[in-house]
Amino acid sequence: MIAYLRGAYTELTPTAVLVECAGVGYAVAISLTTYTALTGQKEGKILITEVIREDAHLLYGFATRAEQELFRHLMTVSGVGPNTARIILSSYPPHELNSIITLGQIEPLKAIKGIGLKTAQRILVDLRGKLPPLEETGDVTTALPTSTTRGRVQPLDTATPDEAVSALKMLGYPEAAALKVVRQLIASDPTIRVEDLIKQSLKLL
Repeated sequence: MIAYLRGAYTELTPTAVLVECAGVGYAVAISLTTYTALTGQKEGKILITEVIREDAHLLYGFATRAEQELFRHLMTVSGVGPNTARIILSSYPPHELNSIITLGQIEPLKAIKGIGLKTAQRILVDLRGKLPPLEETGDVTTALPTSTTRGRVQPLDTATPDEAVSALKMLGYPEAAALKVVRQLIASDPTIRVEDLIKQSLKLL
């Protein structure tokens, strides 16, 4: 089992990072939370959770232990697969999601794509009492980068429609609906960052 990867981030998008380790490139699916943490880094260590299916061997990466543990907890809930768990973690950072579950707030969960009333109820029932205390879920990373200077993957100053729409399609949204929402958000704020653009789109789609 792969516990973590340490290497160069040769490609980074809002939904995936390509990590090169000893000449081998590993495609790793990530959330927007981890994308934000990795933006600007040349190389580093990323925590890995493997999801093995009959037709695929998937790697999901996390910048913090808190996010990885939430992903694993979400995967234990009936009706929540890895992609839905990633969408949930893209919608709310770990400390906020922990608070939502701990306080039993069903509406924020229902607002996420693919999460209906029954699934939201299952998440609250199954995970309340199982998560670490709120003060222990800060965003301090356990996957500290080994380099933050030369060769950085530069963060975008402004978001582009194509990148945001591509990320939303990877998360399971129809292209036409994603493009419509993305254009509306960019029209209202042309300087919006790509991760903020995607997060806001997730709440509107």
